This record gives sequence, structure tokens and C-alpha cells, in this order.
Amino acid sequence: MEIAKRAGSVEILSGDSMQVYRYMDIGTAKATPTQRGEVPHHLVDLTDPDDDFDVTRWAAAARAALAGIEARGSTALLVGGSGLYVQALLDGLDPPGRWPDIAAELEAEPDTELLYRRLELADPLGASRMEPTNRRRIIRALEATLGSGKPFSAFGPGLAAYPPTSWYVAGIWMDRAVVAKRISQRLQSMLAEGFVDEVRYLLERPQGWSRTARQALGYRELAAHLERGVPLEEAVASAESHTRRFSVRQRSWWRRDPRVTWYETPENPLAVADALLRDWRRR
Repeated sequence: MEIAKRAGSVEILSGDSMQVYRYMDIGTAKATPTQRGEVPHHLVDLTDPDDDFDVTRWAAAARAALAGIEARGSTALLVGGSGLYVQALLDGLDPPGRWPDIAAELEAEPDTELLYRRLELADPLGASRMEPTNRRRIIRALEATLGSGKPFSAFGPGLAAYPPTSWYVAGIWMDRAVVAKRISQRLQSMLAEGFVDEVRYLLERPQGWSRTARQALGYRELAAHLERGVPLEEAVASAESHTRRFSVRQRSWWRRDPRVTWYETPENPLAVADALLRDWRRR
């Protein structure tokens, strides 16, 4: 928001895979109506939480939003978020289609190791690009391989390829202990704003709650509190722990990308705003 307001004629694209869902506002730290009135936001509230939204649909919506921003003579500021989603727009990735019946059959197999061995046989290269414990990616790769009749790895060079991009890519780097402290503070703030009630509303919706949306950090832990009686204190501690681990994976994801210019700050992200904006303008 600070960068957008200082730069002027900027519209924000959300690179968060969970901000696409309506009614999931507090737990995704979605921009408030006031903030959206100050700076236009896109890729927020695209669908209902009973929808299994995916990166293919997000990328199509992102390209359409980007075309509109450019047609208005404004500049896009992509903020995120979900590494796969952001990289899909940066690199023009074209993910394979979906085969729900195959995905459901694979989901029914509880043995992730068995699924990984199956992927190794069907697509050795694709299997080598993911962790044997990453169940979600393994199932997605198998779904695409079985559904399309060609290896998942055949759909592109993979996420380890970093071709030239027209985007200026900037990252904020803070000490891991500072990030952990900010995660804890933000979670407490979300709880004070009514996070538990937001999850309760989602659980009570007659339309249901999709598998994808339910997996959002914080939501799944609070759902366990409301559905299975997990003590709130334990659920919150679990949400904090999972978010910290995710932040480490997130840093590792972007640290591999040589196109990112990093801006380091001890505690306050706004301290790097001047330098970031200066470099962006030069680019």
C-alpha cells in the first residue's frame, strides 16, 4: 500500500491463492474496503469458498486484470504470496488441465509413498523435481500425467527455470526471528478481529467448504477446534507453528530465483520503501 500510494497510478494484483475466496477475509489478511478504495485491488473475492480454485484459473484472471491495468495507463504491483501463482504470471506458465475423477481416485489412496513410486515410474523427471512427502504436488503430477497421457514434466521446464522477465522482482528480507514474531502478532490480531467466528461461518455454510480453501493456514487449525474440539490454545499454537514453517519454505522458494532483488531490514519493512521505489523507477 505504501509503495502504491507513493508511486501513484498503481493498481495492486494479489498473488495470494486464498484471497481469491469470498468470506475468507480476516485469516488471509485481505485488504480492507477502505484500502481498496484508496488503491484498486485485483484477484480478490473471485469465487466462493466451496469452489476448488486453481492456478490455471488464477493465471487467466491475472492476465485479464493486467491487460485492463495497462489499458488504463496504470502500473501493476503484484504482491504475494503464493510462489506458484506469482511465478505463473511472471513466466507465463501454462499448467495442464484438470481431471477431477482421476484426482479423486488418487486422493483415496492414503499411502503417499506409494503414490510417489507410481509417479517415479510414470514420470521420473517430474518425480525428481518434488519432495517424496509433498502429497499435494505428487497427486497433481499424477493427475496430469494420467489424464493427459503425457508426463507432467512435459508441460514445461518446471519451476526451476528462471527466464528473463519484464517484471521488476523485489523481496523483503528480515531475520527469521523477526518474521516469527510478526507471524505471532498478526495471528493474535486476527483472533481479536473475529477469526474464529469467520471460520465458524464457513463451516456452517450449506454450500460446504472446498478441499483447497479448507487447507488455508489458520483456517484448517481453527476448523479442528470447532469441529473436533481441539482446545483453542492448541489450535492457535499449531497455526502459528505451521505458518512459521511455511514462511521458511516461502523464503527458500524465492531465494532460488536469481531475478529477485533483496531489500534487507532489521524490523520495519517500510524502511526499504525509498530504495525499492527508486530502483523500480529506474527499471
